[in-house]
Amino acid sequence: MRVGLFTDGLAHLRLGEALDWLAAELPGVRDLEIGTGGFSPAPHCDLAALLGDAGAQQAWLDELEGRGFRVAALNANGNPLELPGHDPQLRDTIRLAAALGVGTVACMSGGRAELSGGAWFPGVEDAVASYWRDRVLPYWMEIAELAASEDANLRLCLELEPGSAAFNVSTVERLLDVSPVLAVNVDPSHFIWQGIDVLVAIERLAGRIGFAHGKDTVLLPERVAVDGLLDRTAWRYATIGRGHDAAWWAAFIEALQTVTRESNPRYYTLIE
Repeated sequence: MRVGLFTDGLAHLRLGEALDWLAAELPGVRDLEIGTGGFSPAPHCDLAALLGDAGAQQAWLDELEGRGFRVAALNANGNPLELPGHDPQLRDTIRLAAALGVGTVACMSGGRAELSGGAWFPGVEDAVASYWRDRVLPYWMEIAELAASEDANLRLCLELEPGSAAFNVSTVERLLDVSPVLAVNVDPSHFIWQGIDVLVAIERLAGRIGFAHGKDTVLLPERVAVDGLLDRTAWRYATIGRGHDAAWWAAFIEALQTVTRESNPRYYTLIE
């Protein structure tokens, strides 16, 4: 297992400055996840400038690899189903990943929050079913075909966040059935505030996990008691060390290693 860093956390620095900081402060971290679009401001990758320009691509890689870094993944987390610009950015990220030889694109399924399963009222089940049939499944069939045509070894790793069509184990399994190109990016923080047992989810998704993020969630018992887990004020995201203890994270890593050791040797865990 390799540990890397999502460079959006250093968005205030230019790429070279970010690499200098990493070399000084985290010398053991050499794998990078780099944002290209979607919700990412893409501070360290000019997608438009790199796409289709082999010289610019090589110069960008040389800056990274010349300092001993490698690109573990490109990140286009966003809502390609609904938000303007996110779909073409995802498609271009797939093309760039193939051109660079990067095997992983981190992304999200996209969707409409009111149809993600977090609410119930008469007719909502039919509306969700129609949305999946008419929009979600056809879109991801097309995107999976694009990725496979660009690079058969490329994996699109879906982060499961409420608000997206695929936000838990059962919903992402519907998408995984579309194509082997699709995999899961396990971010435990999103599971925790839904009340999902992270370790059980990992076991269920064995063989289809392609990536992971290191991010925690702290539940606020006094708020949960009054408003439940669906209320945004009942929890907050946290970095590793600010939520679950070291023993929990050790179990998390062991669970990932157990289910990915043979099925996905390209697996990485990222500290956000």
